Amino acid sequence: MDSPIGELRIVEQHDAIVAIEFSPFRPPGERALGERDDGHPVLAEAVRQLRAYFGRELQEFDLPLAPQGSEFAQRVWKELLALPYGETASYGQIAVRLGHTNAASRAVGLANGRNPIPIVIPCHRVIGANGALTGYAGGLERKQLLLGLETDGLF
Repeated sequence: MDSPIGELRIVEQHDAIVAIEFSPFRPPGERALGERDDGHPVLAEAVRQLRAYFGRELQEFDLPLAPQGSEFAQRVWKELLALPYGETASYGQIAVRLGHTNAASRAVGLANGRNPIPIVIPCHRVIGANGALTGYAGGLERKQLLLGLETDGLF
């Protein structure tokens, strides 16, 4: 789908979203992509909700998600889902919320960077301890645009 941050590829398996990818798209690698099916109900709903999000009409997604990752990564992504629209947290704050010390912030950052369902699992809301934008798999320009979309949408 087209979006303000470029073309997105939404991947569904077994009636759940497993990935949202930014263009330019990487080769599927180990994951075999099936035929494009824009009419699949989960994909159609994902596109509808993403369009509403980019149109500032939606702040919380309600989609079936099945991100693949380690147990720790799953915990991090679950915590990211609890980060409200328009708010940010540092990697260290996420680590503390998970019951770890600030020293686990690097592990949180690694899990954050491996988030396969960006935007819906809002890894863009995680920033450096000093408030600086830090890495984003889709690029810092996209991260800044997503944060701006959310903060501008609050006023």
